[in-house]
Amino acid sequence: MMKHDFDHGKYSNWKLGLFYFNKKDSRLFVPKRIKILGWTLNFANPLSYLVMGLIFLLAFILSN
Repeated sequence: MMKHDFDHGKYSNWKLGLFYFNKKDSRLFVPKRIKILGWTLNFANPLSYLVMGLIFLLAFILSN
């Protein structure tokens, strides 16, 4: 398996230091800057907005 970095650690790929946004990286889920904290979405990938919408929709449905 070939490992690609995609400049994951580069500060300019993290908006406000929290949101990963890298058009060169095709992954939807990427490790957070502090990897022990889990995973986050690559907001340069259009599918990330669909995933976020589904999460909010599910939370709304389950809260009623």
